[in-house]
Amino acid sequence: MKTLAFDGRMGASGDMLLAALIAAGADPAALDPVEDALGVRYAVESTAKAGIAATTVDVLVDHEGDEHDRSERSHDHDHDHDHAHVEGHGPDRTYAEVVSLVERLALPSAVERDALAVFRRLGEAEAAVHGTDLDDTHFHEVGADDAIADVVGVCLLLADLGVDRVVTTPVAAGGGTVEMRHGTYPVPAPAVAELAADADWALRGGPTDRELLTPTGAALLAELATGVESLPALDVDAVGYGAGDTDVPDHPNVLRALVGDGSGGLRKESISVLETTVDDVTPEVLGSLQETLAEAGARDVSVVPTTMKKSRPGHLIKVVVDPADARAVARRLAAETGTLGVREASAGHRWVAERAFETATLDVDGTSYDVAVKVGADADGTVYDVSAEYDDALAIARETGLSVREVMRRAEATVADATE
Repeated sequence: MKTLAFDGRMGASGDMLLAALIAAGADPAALDPVEDALGVRYAVESTAKAGIAATTVDVLVDHEGDEHDRSERSHDHDHDHDHAHVEGHGPDRTYAEVVSLVERLALPSAVERDALAVFRRLGEAEAAVHGTDLDDTHFHEVGADDAIADVVGVCLLLADLGVDRVVTTPVAAGGGTVEMRHGTYPVPAPAVAELAADADWALRGGPTDRELLTPTGAALLAELATGVESLPALDVDAVGYGAGDTDVPDHPNVLRALVGDGSGGLRKESISVLETTVDDVTPEVLGSLQETLAEAGARDVSVVPTTMKKSRPGHLIKVVVDPADARAVARRLAAETGTLGVREASAGHRWVAERAFETATLDVDGTSYDVAVKVGADADGTVYDVSAEYDDALAIARETGLSVREVMRRAEATVADATE
């Protein structure tokens, strides 16, 4: 499995992620669509940090006219607090405006999906901090042109690398305080803390008293990377270092990225989870939801008995969907059950096996019978689950007099032997 591993001991920002990916082998030409659409330019250069050769990426905003503006000035600056901290440059935008802008970029579908998921995380974090609704949330620093170029650029470069899995070691937040538009805040900044709460990786303080992890960097890693305690076993093909802005005493101020073949794992798949509670839906309708919601795009449907207000018995309906299908499935769920509201949980992901169906042919008293068998494997093709289809086994059991369990055992053994 081709794996990208980040070493998060010096935090991360959007421009450091861009630089680390390019240094690890991603083609900077993949960024051309963003330059053309947003009127920005990615300036890629070489530098050295504490003796480590590294790459820098500046996002230059043409309409600003300043060729040395960084996309995220919150990262590892001199926090002397004698000037207002500014993370990005360009117009502020609402969450809805950012979504509309990204959708107009005509990105590959997987890249657009990842970029929108990152901005959703940012929007939900900002909404939680400020107590606003998501659609009314204003992005200040992270809604500017150069911050958008960071997010979309990282997603494009990651697609260009073609990795199957992204992991990160615990990510350093830094320490001290940071100047932001609304005032002086302790590190990690409020939005970073919210993002880390929903991330799969661990957040740690230090190793220096300055901000090391920006909201953009935190959102990208929260959406794209799985946490690991230490670097996984890799047959390393490439190593790249993305440099931060300034020098940090006793520490090379770089984000390290390693690319190589790692052990097999499950495939990461973006999902949303829809929920509603009902107390007046008939058993027949509840029983049909697996089929009717699947027709609208649902991946999985669960119906759980629960107790509602006034101690009324009811049901919690949970539906796993592709984020792109969430609106259509929510509408179908409302139509089928009559519910007056459907909740959508934060965009996230699930880990899924590579699934395939094999046919097991069984001989019972001289007659051949076919049973469909589902095979689950990791990304390297290692089979870890073999399950016969119950309906097929039941039909054969009725005809032959064998137990259902025996038919399933024989079918699974036949396929398991063939895959060894």
